[in-house]
Amino acid sequence: MTIFSRRHVLATSAALGVGALGATATPAAAAPAGYRGAGGREETRTLDELYQAALAEGGKLVVYAGGDTPTQQDFTKASFKARFPDIDLTLIVDYSKYQDVRVDNQFATDTLIPDLVQLQTLQDFTRWKGQGRLLHYKPAGFSKVYDRFKDPQGAWVATSALAFSFMYNTATVGSTTPLTPRDLVDPKWKGKIASAYPHDDDAVLYLFTLYAQKYGWDWVAKFAAQDVQFARGSNSPGDAVFGGQKVIGVGTAGSAVNTSPVTFAIGAGHPFMAWGQRVAILKQAKNSTAAKLFLNWQLSTEMQNGSFNGWSVRTDITPPAGLKPIWEYPNAHVDGFPRFMEDRAAIERWKQTFALYFGEVKGDPTPGWLGLHPGA
Repeated sequence: MTIFSRRHVLATSAALGVGALGATATPAAAAPAGYRGAGGREETRTLDELYQAALAEGGKLVVYAGGDTPTQQDFTKASFKARFPDIDLTLIVDYSKYQDVRVDNQFATDTLIPDLVQLQTLQDFTRWKGQGRLLHYKPAGFSKVYDRFKDPQGAWVATSALAFSFMYNTATVGSTTPLTPRDLVDPKWKGKIASAYPHDDDAVLYLFTLYAQKYGWDWVAKFAAQDVQFARGSNSPGDAVFGGQKVIGVGTAGSAVNTSPVTFAIGAGHPFMAWGQRVAILKQAKNSTAAKLFLNWQLSTEMQNGSFNGWSVRTDITPPAGLKPIWEYPNAHVDGFPRFMEDRAAIERWKQTFALYFGEVKGDPTPGWLGLHPGA
């Protein structure tokens, strides 16, 4: 993920699920010039050289990305097409919890569609690496990526640093004292809060888990009594706040760069959550060179300097004034989310417990229903 529209700022990916094991992976093709394979040095070809090599390969690329709306990646597609106009890019957005099992089923049925996956389901990347499904590859700038945002052998690398918290209309709240999660149960906000279902999106789930651990189950019960407008899609709370329907939106992505007219809460001492969105090239990719082009472009300093929220995955990119690198916020729990995602049994217990408080998830999936082989 790179530069986003405002809608994309409010619409980050959903994720959960463990897929079935598939067939044995196809052996990797010979490494091209400029790269020495697993554990080797970074890519040395320029973007223009990779572009020409991708065109010689066939000029096509299919990406499965996690997200909440069909148009969420339109800015990324437009930016990529402007830079590499002759690449036929197909970029499919769906909840990560459907993308991962979709890919697993395609492995099992020998019908693989995507060349590259960009998902919130962090546990899938460690699983797929163990199955030999991922191409070990280090794009240019790999050594500059924060250590915990990359696999040492290059099986995957994060290309965007994302954060979930709550946001509120600064003018409506009208206080010089920033709101904290504890304030969300104040009766004066009853009927004025929108939230994504925590038991539908693992990032939102982790955020609510942090709230429950910090403030206790009494806080959860009081929040449930706030007449909260729950909806599917982590874009929905932000849409409600920016659209003026609600004052507060919980469980959504945002930016702390600009606090007007909406404040994205990351105050010290109160939890929010952040992670590096992982990206990997599949070993069976039909268009591996185009996938390498896309990955190198995403990690380029130009794209990393243009991140919508000011945070980069690279250690050599300085955030805007007032921000620190995302891994320097202890209340962002950057190291906690990957561990949380690996424990699927605990996740199921958290999900069902929150369902007892907030009710079952209702509504159609916000990206639509895409079936087994979108992008074919």
